[in-house]
Amino acid sequence: MKLYSNIILFVSALLFALLNISNHLEVAKIDGETPKTSIITITAVGDLMCHSPQFEFAYVEADSFDFTPTFSEVKKYFDSSDFVFGNLETVTAGKEKHYSGYPYFNSPDDYLISLKKAGFNFLFTSNNHCMDRGETGILRTLEKLNENQISSTGTFSSQEKRDSIQIISAKGIRFAVLAYTYGTNGNSLPKGKKYLVNKISDSLLIHDIQKAKSDSVDFILVYFHFGEEYQREPNHYQKDVVQTAIDAGADIILASHPHVIQPVQFFQKDSTNRSSGKLDSGFVAYSLGNFISNQQWRYSDAGVILQFQITKNLTSNALHIDQVSFTPTWVFKGRIDGKREYRVIPYTMSADKYPYLSQRDFRKMNQSFQDSKQILQKYSSSIHLKEK
Repeated sequence: MKLYSNIILFVSALLFALLNISNHLEVAKIDGETPKTSIITITAVGDLMCHSPQFEFAYVEADSFDFTPTFSEVKKYFDSSDFVFGNLETVTAGKEKHYSGYPYFNSPDDYLISLKKAGFNFLFTSNNHCMDRGETGILRTLEKLNENQISSTGTFSSQEKRDSIQIISAKGIRFAVLAYTYGTNGNSLPKGKKYLVNKISDSLLIHDIQKAKSDSVDFILVYFHFGEEYQREPNHYQKDVVQTAIDAGADIILASHPHVIQPVQFFQKDSTNRSSGKLDSGFVAYSLGNFISNQQWRYSDAGVILQFQITKNLTSNALHIDQVSFTPTWVFKGRIDGKREYRVIPYTMSADKYPYLSQRDFRKMNQSFQDSKQILQKYSSSIHLKEK
């Protein structure tokens, strides 16, 4: 079986053929001068889990844990990004609440420290496990994220903060980030405090997107935590929610929860749903899968690093998606130099690059890549794949 080391979508060709946005790809000249452009690079991954074996492997001493090795092989993919997003599928409610994994997560503060060191600077916090330690868990997690200078959205400490749309500005580009979850595993929100967690509803979603649009943002990024666990196709509910978001004006939609990768789909926008009229195309990643977890079975041990660039013409304010790429990842669990470790491994053709991989590990990793390739191509044969 032929091996591939990376999945690259040639978005320039794809957008010409699939999205018909060639008018944005030409740089207009004004008064004989080429206008200045600005580019931001965004990277996103799926679920950042912390099952109990993960913090047991990361244990150093007393109340000290080191998760840094987990991300040592993929950190380089984040270093060149302006923003690195992921779904924090746990809370940091403190040692007093007892560290635990499934079904009620509570992770050491060191987990957030290691995520920051890896390069994550923005985390989605609205998911079915965000209420695993109640209001206390939500509030303390937000506090620790703030201490580690990691921005977040999806859970909030007050109604005022919930109603304040998260706007990010960088290099002359402004965009809004919204996040919602389908539920909280039956854990009810305290009376009068629905603001703690953004739950998916058409009215709330449309209201927030309209508010973001009124703030003259360049584009709107929405994260959803939804879908059926371990299903590799989006269901009707996911598609309906996504369509509502697109119709309201969302440009880029990221999602997770199924713990497996689901297809990516590009869409073209019309004049009725463009956010500020600056971006006439976008895409939805229905599920980015698990980036790190203890789910070691086929499909759930796979994830993907999504990376894309947004280019803005600072003269005309025209905006377009410049590049989109996907790098499959696989989670190794075993011993490295005698120490038990988890490692998120970007796919490689060479087994020699990771000498700690057994032949069985390498076969599983290769199978994982082939699965990811097939799923990502599901909705469009026009997506071009490049072998590297």
